[in-house]
Amino acid sequence: MESSSYPWGHNRRYNSYAEYFRKQFGHRVQKISIDAGFTCPNRDGTVASGGCTYCDNNAFNPSYCSPGKTITLQMEEGAEFHRVRYRRAANYLAYFQAYSNTYAPLAKLKQLYNEALSFPGVVGLVVGTRPDCIDSEKLDYFASLSETNYIILEYGIESCYDQTLKRINRGHTYSQAEEAIRLTASFGIKTGAHIIFGLPGESESDMLAEASMISLLPLSNIKLHQLQIVKSTAMSAEFVSNPGDFHKFSLEAYIDFVIRFIECLNPSFVIERFSGEVPPRFLAAPAWGLIRTDQVNVMIENELERRDTWQGKNY
Repeated sequence: MESSSYPWGHNRRYNSYAEYFRKQFGHRVQKISIDAGFTCPNRDGTVASGGCTYCDNNAFNPSYCSPGKTITLQMEEGAEFHRVRYRRAANYLAYFQAYSNTYAPLAKLKQLYNEALSFPGVVGLVVGTRPDCIDSEKLDYFASLSETNYIILEYGIESCYDQTLKRINRGHTYSQAEEAIRLTASFGIKTGAHIIFGLPGESESDMLAEASMISLLPLSNIKLHQLQIVKSTAMSAEFVSNPGDFHKFSLEAYIDFVIRFIECLNPSFVIERFSGEVPPRFLAAPAWGLIRTDQVNVMIENELERRDTWQGKNY
């Protein structure tokens, strides 16, 4: 396919998050992660306890994130962290990442999100949450914010299969995820989703079939992650006890799988990432060495070019 024919309007072979933001804002926009002290209904006993079996927020929270700090202080330290580590961004998105960030009364949410939006240079919010932690009242608030800010709600789908969701202690069903995403989109709010590849009990054909299922949803963005077994989680013990229940991707096999997956994926979805990354000290598996997510991206793009294929080719 000629690059000019791609529906997303640039010459990369998938609907790239980086290119999407360049088009939206005309320059780099940096996410600053925030831990606002939320929990989850599958942690506090409302629907379950113990949380998702694969989850350890310490494995992905930046060092400056702490619920003991104000939102403003985390934004200040996060902005400084990114100035040192990366080239300076012109604007920021406040990324409420840890746990379920709509799991509180609306008055509390307004206090937190209005504080984040008042930080200099912030142009919007990225809010990670669960399908069972949203309602029309909260969505009405986010819709009002979206009139003047970039707002996206990111839902952890993780799997389209209820048996998997039960096994990993998500505490919700796939139909609940569908319902929350459709409701959010009906308010005119951008919607994102997370999917994990390699969860116990799922075959490669099961995972590939999810591309068609997810493509029917009114999503704006999607994040694809390989399962990372984090030490000291419930899943790490399960991985040791029942290794045959897990589809263990080598790096090369994962790249092949992701390409076949996105060939069947709705081309309107912006792909935020192809893989996840946790610090090596937390990681029990897979053994991919010290490869970073940006390196995985390059390998996938090179393979897309070699195969002369693209996102949505078989959609």
